[in-house]
Amino acid sequence: MSNSAVALNNYLIVGGLLFTLGLVGFLSRRNLIVMFLCAEMMLQGVSVTLVGFSGYHSTWSGQIFAVFSLAVAAAEAAVAMALIVVLFHRGDSLDVSLWQDLHEPDQPTLVDEQIVDEPVPEPQWPHLAVAGPLPTHPQPLTATHRQLDSTEVGRG
Repeated sequence: MSNSAVALNNYLIVGGLLFTLGLVGFLSRRNLIVMFLCAEMMLQGVSVTLVGFSGYHSTWSGQIFAVFSLAVAAAEAAVAMALIVVLFHRGDSLDVSLWQDLHEPDQPTLVDEQIVDEPVPEPQWPHLAVAGPLPTHPQPLTATHRQLDSTEVGRG
């Protein structure tokens, strides 16, 4: 890569976007798997930034740090998956708010806002007025109706 400020700017924009998307996802989601994936995305944003600075300064140090961050991300993914499996078997859910009992004994329990499920009212459908009396039995086909039906089938 050449020592171009434009190329460095592009690397920094992509790295910053990856990091920001990962941070927003990590802070806004409550599912452990999604949170760990967002942490991985943040690490990838940092790696892209390190590679961009390494290419701009024509050194290998940023690329070496990026390789180390990939190794840390792989180890973090393995530990995260083991933790997710254990927590799921323990509580049958991956919602972060259900794991309040994992805090230190001297720390207070944080209570999330409770979302109350309000009953959904049944929709009120319009009722149509009766247009006339219902027929008691169907009318049998006459000979002329049977003849018309057979000629119409031949045309189709």
